[in-house]
Amino acid sequence: MIQTPPIKRDASLASKCRRAKPDLLTPLGLPADLPADWPARARAKMTELLGKYRSLRLFLDLCVHCGACADKCQFFLGTGDPKNMPVARADLFRKLAGKRAAFTDATLDEWYTYFYQCSECRRCAAFCPYGIDTAEVTMAAREVLAALGIATKYVTEVIKKAHEIGNNLGIPEAAWRDSCQFLEEEMKEETGKDIKIPVNQEGAEALLVPPSADLFANTDTMIGYAKLFHAAGVSWTTSTYASEAGNFGLFLNYEHMKKVNKRIVDAARQLKARRLVMGECGHAWRAAQAFMDTLNGPLDFLDPPRPEHITELAVRLIRDGKVKLNKAANDGLIVTYHDPCNLARAGGLLEEPREVLRAVVADFREMPGDTIREKTFCCGAGGGLLADEIMDVRMKGALPRIEAFKTTGANYLATTCAICKAQFPPALQHYKLDAQVGGVMDLLGKAIVLA
Repeated sequence: MIQTPPIKRDASLASKCRRAKPDLLTPLGLPADLPADWPARARAKMTELLGKYRSLRLFLDLCVHCGACADKCQFFLGTGDPKNMPVARADLFRKLAGKRAAFTDATLDEWYTYFYQCSECRRCAAFCPYGIDTAEVTMAAREVLAALGIATKYVTEVIKKAHEIGNNLGIPEAAWRDSCQFLEEEMKEETGKDIKIPVNQEGAEALLVPPSADLFANTDTMIGYAKLFHAAGVSWTTSTYASEAGNFGLFLNYEHMKKVNKRIVDAARQLKARRLVMGECGHAWRAAQAFMDTLNGPLDFLDPPRPEHITELAVRLIRDGKVKLNKAANDGLIVTYHDPCNLARAGGLLEEPREVLRAVVADFREMPGDTIREKTFCCGAGGGLLADEIMDVRMKGALPRIEAFKTTGANYLATTCAICKAQFPPALQHYKLDAQVGGVMDLLGKAIVLA
């Protein structure tokens, strides 16, 4: 078992995410300034949410303050701040929902600090004897804050770009096409094969919706997708209208989660795709598999009538003998796998990434059993926390996962989430560890033998 005792809280850990300004709030339909009657609005929004979501009421009522969740949260373990215990964070909401406290300026400051030091990873729920999901409390609290015009610059900026352009990075159609062509040329130079990354092709079997970071930052992941489809002879396409799997609406409110998700469903319909395949992004998978059909379904035009994860597709193609693999392409790598919380705990994809890894590397090692699969630690930057201004909090939140990684002796940390891929390189550097970080599809792409 990984023991990461709480450290003494440093005053620097009171750092907060940068607040969104009116130019980001107004386009999202949020108040540009804190309303004069904000306490009444906050109370009304809480009442609305408590009336709408029975689960939220139950989670607030069931807690007996047993403390089983306390040492399960990576932010409490890393910061040592007692207000980062899930039970304490939920109490911020609970005491106001029960009208045992009044909304004050100090309340807003505390809510903004601690509900944006929760990554909604749900590890606490995996250990709670009553199954209380503090992530749902955090989501409700953020929705109350948003109704008052209080949200982070990072989350609102990403959502605005997704609505206007179709992806989180703000990549316009011309740049998307150019980047796809550039990677095609790279693959041609490497393999001598004409491996395509199709764009807006109607009637393809699969519409792949990757995180946009895969086209600009995690390019080996994008190349892995392309090689898989090419080797298996599966027709596929990307969409410039829905060029982003990630859904930051999950970190603000359900209204924007639905709106961001609708672009993907609309693109699949417009391009007449028969399958909808999600790329390596944790919150993309959670939003897709848990909410897509409810928010924007039915998905009866797909076969199967649900989104499919790229690792599910890869496992099926490998089992069916559609791709030939050579583990020697990854010689020298000692690989371990980080379960993204939204893929594993919230999304049920536990064995598929591991099956792919065992097929493409000779030396695969697991982290300790109480830190993987449903019990995985968050990377420390999920839930909309991948912001430079809270780097100190992010590094503290990463500590439990880094401690688990150290036990494996691995030199390659594989994962299936773009946020994790962005978080781990600075975390490994911060804790003075030398290792590569990459996707499962990166390693699969290297191992595929092209005919």
